[in-house]
Amino acid sequence: MLVSDFDFELPDERIATQPCEPRDACGLLVVNKFFFDFQFHQLPDLLKRGDLLIFNDSKVIPARLFGQRGEAKVEVLLHKLLRPTPNDSAPLAEGLRPAQTDSVDNAESRWEVFLRPAKRIKEGQIIYFERGLEATLLAKHENGTAIVAFNQSGEKFLATLSHIGHMPLPPYIKRADSAADKKNYQTVYARDAGSVAAPTAGLHFTKKLMNRLSEKGIDHAFVTLHVGAGTFQPVKVEDTQDHVMHAEYAIVPKETADAINATRARGGKIIAVGTTSLRILETVAAEDGTMRPFAGETDIFITPGYRFKVVDRLVTNFHLPKSTLFMLVCAFAGLQQMRLAYTYAIGARYRFYSYGDACLLDRQRQS
Repeated sequence: MLVSDFDFELPDERIATQPCEPRDACGLLVVNKFFFDFQFHQLPDLLKRGDLLIFNDSKVIPARLFGQRGEAKVEVLLHKLLRPTPNDSAPLAEGLRPAQTDSVDNAESRWEVFLRPAKRIKEGQIIYFERGLEATLLAKHENGTAIVAFNQSGEKFLATLSHIGHMPLPPYIKRADSAADKKNYQTVYARDAGSVAAPTAGLHFTKKLMNRLSEKGIDHAFVTLHVGAGTFQPVKVEDTQDHVMHAEYAIVPKETADAINATRARGGKIIAVGTTSLRILETVAAEDGTMRPFAGETDIFITPGYRFKVVDRLVTNFHLPKSTLFMLVCAFAGLQQMRLAYTYAIGARYRFYSYGDACLLDRQRQS
């Protein structure tokens, strides 16, 4: 399909630059055969006992760093931690989980990053940051990314980031990050540090709302997908089949796989909270929808024509024109239906993008 098939006009005033307060007071557009307006805190009334919500528990790290190379200022945006293969001698810093990183505190960590300006820095040169952090440029790639080796890793690296890093707000939020963003641009259930962009559908949930869902018999389980900065990269090709997705690291624990299989066996619906949750579930699911434990990378790219295997409903935000995320929701609920839904949402003054409102989508019938 042509990327232009996923274009639409969005007025700048519909782009949310600040989060809703409280989180669950944002709008919620329900999209099935018709469109229905709710507030997000009404979600428990829209689901059924026995349904299962799947959350992405990845935690956003302060991934935007500002350093020096000589007299020049350099911006480094972390994209993805490069995990050694089993044949490598370096220890594995899996997911930057604090409980597992003690052994790598004195090792280097290698990251795929975006540099600005990239042309001025050559391979082998060092970028200097505050608190003794250094990054050596190892390689540049044609896709615009680079590979750097930091002189810190594990808990020490995370501690340094907490002091000198900035929250990686999306580029369409035209302001500097603030202290409040460290809380606002994070889900209340985040626990596994590694994302450089928030799984934003989860930003609408409060602990009180999650308790209400549980009280109604609507259970939840967690997956982890460390969101990379590639989620903000524009699609630069004309045909969707020519686009290459960035790979992201993800985990489906055994208890989550078991919960999904049990829910489906009793007739409950699987509801992905966010496109990240949906993508890892669809990556791992067998053709009959059976789930298994998983740890590895996914670069799944979902466009109309994809046959969904396990996800029945999707909670998601409103996405950018011509983005891979808008393509995904069009594949899920139908291209024409989503074009109509977005036209309605713009007219009804719904707020778009990461800090915006949400929608609840039903999967279109699959022949």
